[in-house]
Amino acid sequence: MQREEKQLEHSLDAIIQRVQDIKGSIAAFLMKLEHEYHMLQWPSVLDSFALLSGQINSLNKLLKNEKTPLLRNYILLPLILSPDRDAELEKLTEGRVQAFSHEVVPGYLRTKQEQDVEEKQQQINKQASQLTVENAQKQINALNRLSSSLLDMISAMREEWESELSQKTSQPQTSSLADTHSLIAATTFGKGLKVMRQPEPGSSVPQGPQEVVQPQRPNPTPTPSININKAPSSIKTNIKAGSSAHPYIRP
Repeated sequence: MQREEKQLEHSLDAIIQRVQDIKGSIAAFLMKLEHEYHMLQWPSVLDSFALLSGQINSLNKLLKNEKTPLLRNYILLPLILSPDRDAELEKLTEGRVQAFSHEVVPGYLRTKQEQDVEEKQQQINKQASQLTVENAQKQINALNRLSSSLLDMISAMREEWESELSQKTSQPQTSSLADTHSLIAATTFGKGLKVMRQPEPGSSVPQGPQEVVQPQRPNPTPTPSININKAPSSIKTNIKAGSSAHPYIRP
C-alpha cells in the first residue's frame, strides 16, 4: 500500500510539473500576442506552437506510461466544505479559488460534462449515425477538393513571397573577389609585376608604372648612301648615332 501511495505521489508531482510547463508556455504566447503583435513574425508563432505541441505530447506519454497509475480508479472525496477563505488553497490555485465552498465544489469535482455540452454531443452523434455512406463520401470528396485548392493557393502565394524576398535581398555585384585578391597580392608582395630593365645611359625612357608592356618597334631601315658630287666643306662635322632610337620616332 505504501508503495502504491509513493508511486501515485511521484506520478502526481510529474504531472503537475508538466502542466505548469504547459501553462507557462501558454502564458508567454498570450503575452507575446498581446504586447508584441506589431512586430510578431510567423516563424515565432510556429515556434510557440511547436513548443506547446511537444509539451502536450510529453504529458500524454507520461499519462500513458506503465508506471503511472490509472487516475480514473481513484476517487477525490471532499471531507470538509467551508465558506471561509483558505490562504493555502488560494496559494495553490494562484488566486483562482479562494474558498472550498458549496459553490465551487460541484464545478471543480465534476466527473461528467455539462448538460448543454452533453446534449450537443448527442445531437452530433445522432446526425452522424443517420448519415448514409454515399452522402458521407460526397462530403469527404468535397472536403478533399477544398483542401487541395487551399493548398494550391498557399503554395502559389509562398512562391510569390519567396521570389519577392529574393529580389529585395539580391543586390547587383559591384566588385570581383578575384580582382581584389590580385590587387592586394600585387601591392603587398609584388605578385604578377614584371621587373623593368635598367635604362642604358643616354636613352630616354617614358615615366610610368613598373608593369609596362612596351610595344615592339620595327627596326629603322638604313637609308641608302647617295654619292653626290659637291664641293668639299671646310667645316668638319662629327655626328654620333644614339645607342637607342627614340620610342616615338617614325621609321
